[in-house]
Amino acid sequence: MVTRRQVLGAGAAAGAAALLIPAALRTSTAGAAVVPGGTLDPTTIPKYRTPLFVLPAMPMGSSPSSGVDGYSIAARQITQQILPAGCPATSVFAYGAASSSSTFHYPGYTIEARTNRPVRVTWANQLVDSNNRFLPHLLAVDPTLHWANPPGGTAGRDSKPTFSSTPAAYRGPVPFVTHLHGAHTFEESDGYPEAWYLPNASNIPSSFARVGTFYNQFRAEAQGRFGSIWAPGTATFQYNNDQRATSLWYHSHELGMTRLNVYAGLAGMFLLRGGSSDLAPGVLPGPAPRVGDPAGTRYYEIPMVIQDRSFNSDGSLFFPTSRDFFGDATPGGPFIPNTDLPPIWNPEFFGNTMVTNGRTWPTMTVEPRRYRFRLLNACNTRFLLLKVASNPLAARPAPAAKPIWIIGTDGGFLPHPVQTDTVTIAPSERYDVIIDFTGLAAGTQLYLINEGPDEPFGGGSPGTDFEPADPATTGQVLRFVVGSLNSPDRSVPPNLLQLPSATGVGTPTRTRQLSLNEMTSSTFADAPIMGMLGTLSSTGVPQPKTWGDAITEQVGLNSTETWELFNFTEDGHPIHVHQVQFQVVNRQPMVGGGPSRPPERWETGFKDTVIALPGEVTRLKARFDLPGRFVWHCHIIDHEDNEMMRPYTVG
Repeated sequence: MVTRRQVLGAGAAAGAAALLIPAALRTSTAGAAVVPGGTLDPTTIPKYRTPLFVLPAMPMGSSPSSGVDGYSIAARQITQQILPAGCPATSVFAYGAASSSSTFHYPGYTIEARTNRPVRVTWANQLVDSNNRFLPHLLAVDPTLHWANPPGGTAGRDSKPTFSSTPAAYRGPVPFVTHLHGAHTFEESDGYPEAWYLPNASNIPSSFARVGTFYNQFRAEAQGRFGSIWAPGTATFQYNNDQRATSLWYHSHELGMTRLNVYAGLAGMFLLRGGSSDLAPGVLPGPAPRVGDPAGTRYYEIPMVIQDRSFNSDGSLFFPTSRDFFGDATPGGPFIPNTDLPPIWNPEFFGNTMVTNGRTWPTMTVEPRRYRFRLLNACNTRFLLLKVASNPLAARPAPAAKPIWIIGTDGGFLPHPVQTDTVTIAPSERYDVIIDFTGLAAGTQLYLINEGPDEPFGGGSPGTDFEPADPATTGQVLRFVVGSLNSPDRSVPPNLLQLPSATGVGTPTRTRQLSLNEMTSSTFADAPIMGMLGTLSSTGVPQPKTWGDAITEQVGLNSTETWELFNFTEDGHPIHVHQVQFQVVNRQPMVGGGPSRPPERWETGFKDTVIALPGEVTRLKARFDLPGRFVWHCHIIDHEDNEMMRPYTVG
């Protein structure tokens, strides 16, 4: 079956190539084409010239009190060599320790934390120039969405503005707030989308709102709960880390702007260790980077933040500046207010260049031993199907050269290690994996490839249900080159691992039926104007809701619920629920009442993000034990930014 976006993808490719990359749209391998976007042809970017950047640990700041680890982390604009040496550098937004300019990097350094030891972070918006004047965004901000909207002032912030003519992109100061994805935390520290704040710049217009709707409420709650005073342009959040050892990640999370700030660089990993939910040192490959490591330290546990990006020939990031790029409407619109089509927002974005830890197509020298990789899919839209192969250009699906052992996911270790050839990772999911290079001869080259599609993912297998990513570009991620063994590997083989047990969430006392929906234009046939979440009527009819509609998910404190996600769209959606780690129950066809399907083998632990496939109901169960206001949303962040997010309350 040819889907709408397969048709649009071909049309968008042709149209975008004519407008933006006249030389770049070419068949690179049989049946595959380069993803359009930007004036830098990705086939001309040298691969495997740059060593994989091993993300260091984030330096701590002063401890705010006994038993609490303190950090002061800022967001700034920097220039970084993402493309190989000899290519232009790229301006990005980056996190770093506020006291050390050398630590600012895209993606951010890794925060190392211990279970049940709180971490308190002051997050500073320092997106200003050397004269403390605000910096506009690196990318085009669509002001017609329901977004932070600082120009609306206090009365009009966090709204969907109205216009008498199609507006240009917003060029004002950048709203900012950080969410620790997967964290069990109170509402004031969750990075709520309407708790953003502008930099404390000298030239912000007096009519602008400087903070989001909930900023002042959460500032007061933070002062009352843990004594923090928020200075202008900052917020201080406390993460109590009262959860299982696992891989979390921090990222920018503003209303209507998450896709832009994350794409510009604002993301990093947060690794939680220790306690009964972890394994003893030495059981797994290690060490991981720590603050103060001497130069030349060898690491056998390595975070990998995988993203897709597109570039212009001057090294700048490419991101669509017009809906014309998507190719589903008449060039030039008309757009809002003359129709219902946003002028800049694109329903999905796929980059044509793979970036890992802030470097395009890096190479990594490995010893013939086991390695632990903490994988994060931080793409806007792209689902990754990762595999280790011996030939990066092999016909897809390629034979696996090495198995991948999955030992953990979003919420910590699995009940048992899972051996697989392919790891399917949706945007925002994390996988804790082991790859064993033992016995390989020095000089052996292996490749981490991607067999996910260059379009929205709807489930199924590469080569059968969808065309895999272009093997010459987005179908390659990085290269492993086997070197010599430096020291004995005393880690436990993955098939012999005994992983820590976990207690389930208990028996649900309520079931909610929720809907995933896509709304299309009344002017341009089949052109999406927003995604929406909602409920179901008593007869099973979806009831889509906007961000601003009354809250329908009001959960009792300490209750356990089943959420049934009915996907009425054509695409798979990674659904993320803040505050909780849930258990996947099953999946079932929405039509015909077919048998339910148990969770995948790698979904049998705890999760905070689940893939809801089209035409199916996906069931999860969670216990909600912290009161407050939180959100659940699609983590295709282009969808999240345009109504596919809803608030919910507990207590």
